[in-house]
Amino acid sequence: MRGSQRPDPFPDGDPPLELTTFVGRSAELAGLACALGGARLVTVTGVGGVGKSRLAARFAAGWEAGAGRVELAPVRDPQFVEYAVAEALGLTDHTARPPRQTLLEHLAGRPALLVLDGFEHLADACAELTAELLRRLPELRVLAVGRRPLGLAGERLFPLAPLGEGEAVELLIDRAREQGLEVSDGFEVRELCRRLEGIPLALELAAGRLRALSPAQLLGRLDDRFRLLTAGNGSHPVPGGPPARHQTLRTAIGWSHELCTPAERLLWARLSVFAQTFDLEAAEYVCSGDGLAAEDVLDVLSELLSQSVVTREESPAGPRYRMLDTVRAYGAEWLEGVGDTGRLRRRHRDWYLGLATWCELDWFSPRQGEVAARVEAELPNLRAALEFCLTEPEEAHLGQYLAGSLWFCWVGCGRLAEGRRWLARSVELESEYEQSRLKALWVLGYVAILQGDTVPALAALRECREQAERVADATAVAYAEHRTGCLALVTDDLVRAETLLRSALDRYQGIGELNSNVLMGQVELAMTRAFQGDLPDAVRLCEDVRRVCEDHGERWARSYALYVLAYAAWQEGALDSARELLTDCLRNAHAFHDLLGSVLTIELLALVTAAEGDPAEAALLQGAAARIWPSVGLPLFGSAHYNAPHERCEALARQALGDARYEECVREGALLDRATAVDRALGHGAVRPLGALPAPRGADVPRRGAGPYRHAAAPRGAAGPHQPALSEGPDLPDT
Repeated sequence: MRGSQRPDPFPDGDPPLELTTFVGRSAELAGLACALGGARLVTVTGVGGVGKSRLAARFAAGWEAGAGRVELAPVRDPQFVEYAVAEALGLTDHTARPPRQTLLEHLAGRPALLVLDGFEHLADACAELTAELLRRLPELRVLAVGRRPLGLAGERLFPLAPLGEGEAVELLIDRAREQGLEVSDGFEVRELCRRLEGIPLALELAAGRLRALSPAQLLGRLDDRFRLLTAGNGSHPVPGGPPARHQTLRTAIGWSHELCTPAERLLWARLSVFAQTFDLEAAEYVCSGDGLAAEDVLDVLSELLSQSVVTREESPAGPRYRMLDTVRAYGAEWLEGVGDTGRLRRRHRDWYLGLATWCELDWFSPRQGEVAARVEAELPNLRAALEFCLTEPEEAHLGQYLAGSLWFCWVGCGRLAEGRRWLARSVELESEYEQSRLKALWVLGYVAILQGDTVPALAALRECREQAERVADATAVAYAEHRTGCLALVTDDLVRAETLLRSALDRYQGIGELNSNVLMGQVELAMTRAFQGDLPDAVRLCEDVRRVCEDHGERWARSYALYVLAYAAWQEGALDSARELLTDCLRNAHAFHDLLGSVLTIELLALVTAAEGDPAEAALLQGAAARIWPSVGLPLFGSAHYNAPHERCEALARQALGDARYEECVREGALLDRATAVDRALGHGAVRPLGALPAPRGADVPRRGAGPYRHAAAPRGAAGPHQPALSEGPDLPDT
C-alpha cells in the first residue's frame, strides 16, 4: 500500500505571489522570527503604507511548518470573520456548525502560523477568535497585522518603522526602473526619500510620477504641499492632528491626488466602492457617467496604474485591479465629501445583481467553469452588495433575490455555510416583492437539506409552498415540491420522494423550466428508482440527463447522473464501467469544490476497489471519506440506502484483511487531506481545471430562451416572477 504524508495545514492559504521586488527589511524579518520564537502572538503595527502586509507575507512564505494568510480588509460584518479565516485557509465545511469548530479541528496538533492582516476595523471579533484559537491550539502561532494592537494577554508588539534612507532610495530607484526609467542616486532623490520619511507607499506613489516629473520637480511640489499642511506651524504637525508619519503619508497621497487630472481624481474616488479587486467591465459600468464616459475609463485607469494608485494582477477569471487600503480610504473620503457615496454604492449593487443573474443563467451552459472562477473572484464584491441590500431600507427584496440567485455558488461551488447565513438573514426581512423571498426560501431549504439540518429545511420549504400557492407562483411551488422530495429521499421515505419528484418534474415541464436544478430533480428520481431495485429505469433517467447535459455543456448535474449510472454498473457487476464513470464524476466534483459530490463518489469508489480485489486500498478510501464527512454533514445523510454500499465495502474489506488490519488502513486514510484523498481515489490522475472541461456535443449551443424551455432566471429586462426591478444595472449579454 502506498505511504501517506502529513498534509499541509493550509492547502489553499499560501501567501500571494510577489509581483514586485521585495526591497530591504532583512533586520525586520530576523526580528519577527525572534519575536515569534518567544511569543505565540505577535502584532505588527505601524502607520498605513509602511509595509506591514508585505513584510508579513514575505515572512509567512518562509515559515517551514506552513502558514496561512487571511486578508480581512474586505470583511465588513464581524460575524463573517470566522468564515473569512476558514475560506482563506482553503477549508470547506457544508454543515451548520460554526466555522470556528472547523478551524479548531483542522489546526489541532499543527505547528502552524496564522497571519491575520488588516484586522483593525474588526478588532474585537478578531481578538476574541484569536484568544480562543491560541488557548485551545498550543502549537499555533498568530502574526497579526494592523494599525493597533489586539489587546490580548501575552501579545508582543512589533512596531514597524519606515525604511532607512539607503533602503528608501533603493526602493524608489527600483520602482522607477520597473517603469523603464533610469533614476540615479543623487541629492534630489535622497531629499525626496527623507521628506517622505521612508514610507514605502509614499515612495511608490512618488516613483509613479517620475514618468512625467524629475526628482527635483517632485521635491518642489511636495514642499509646496507640506507648507500648505503645516502653515503657521513651521515644520511641525498640525496640533491635535494625526501622528507626524500619518500626516506625511496623507500628504503624499493628497499630493499625488492633486497631481491627477480631474478625470483621474474622479475615477480614484469612485473605484473606492469596490471591495478588494475588480475588473475593467465593472469599473466601466459602476464608475462612468457624470463627467466620465464609459469609453474613457480604460485610459484613465491606465494612468492610475502608471502612478501606482491602482495595481493589476492576474487571476483565473482574468486580469483584475486593486487599490491599497490606504489609497482606497482616501478615495472613499473624497467620494463622501462630494456626496456621491450612496449613488455609487447603488450602481455597484446593480452591477453585481446583474452579474449574479448572468452567472445563474450561464451555470447551465458550457461556461460553468468560467462562472465558478468569476464568482470566486467576485465574492468580496457580491458580499458587499448583499450587505448593502440587507441593511438599507427598501432594499430587502434585492438582497433576497441576490442571495437566491447565487444558489449555484452556495450549492455547486461548496459554500453552503456562508450561503445559509445570507439566505437566513434575507428571509427574515419584510418585502413587498413576494417572488424574491420565495426564491430565497426554497434555496434556504435546499441548503439546509444538504447540511443535514432537516427541521429548518422542512419549515422553509413548507412556508415557501404555502405562500407560493397563495400568490399563484407556479415556479416557486415546483421548486418547493422538488426540494421536499429531495428531503424525503435522504431520509429514506422513497415512496413519498418518488411522488413529489415526479410531480415537481411535471410542473417544471408545464412551465417550461430547464436548468441544472431540474436535471438534478431527475437524478434524484433516478436514485429513488435505483434504491427500490428498478435499475433499468434509473439508468434510463440518468442517460437522459447525461444527454441533455452534454448537449448544453453542463457538467455539475452531469456528475451526479454519472454517480447513479456507476451505482447501477456496480450492481450489475460492470466494475470497469463503474470506475470509469466515477473517475469522471470525481474529477468534475472536485474541480467545482463540490464536497458532497466528491465524498459520495469516494465512498462508491471504495466499494468498487474492494470488489476489484484491493481491500486495503478500499479501507484507506473509506478512512479518507470518513475524514471528509464531518465537513459535509451527517455521513451518508444517515440514510440506510445511501449507507448500504459503505457497509458492503466494509464487510468485504474486513473479511479479507481482518479487523486489525482494516482499522489500520482506515486510520491511514483518515490522515489524508481532501486533495490528497481525491488524487488517491483517481489513481494519482490529474484533476482537470474547470476551464478545460470538454465542450458540449454539436457545433452550436442553443441560445438562452431558444426551444420549448426557459431558464430559471430571466435576463435583465425580461419579464419574470424572479427578476425584481433594479434601479440601475448592466445589460446582460444574450449569447
